[in-house]
Amino acid sequence: MQTYAGLDHEENGGMTMIGRTIRDAWLFGLLPENDTFAGRSAADFQMLLDAVSKAWEPYGNLPSRLPPALAEQHHRIYDAAIQKARAAGWDPELADDD
Repeated sequence: MQTYAGLDHEENGGMTMIGRTIRDAWLFGLLPENDTFAGRSAADFQMLLDAVSKAWEPYGNLPSRLPPALAEQHHRIYDAAIQKARAAGWDPELADDD
């Protein structure tokens, strides 16, 4: 059975759909912020994705609609992720094949 290696082992510094889902799970308290989701299965990820999607529904999936406390937490989580990813060589610009 194949399992997920964990957010800290993601390509592009974790700036992937899986990485965003894990960070959003932190935001909404579905996972503790030190949980990288390592060792979990695709079925576990699907359940997490469903829970994260449901948590975003009241905000229309838009960070700008988050209440102030969640908006501040979102900003903190994603700023740290972007800094870490850039330090690891991630470039947010799309390549020709993206």
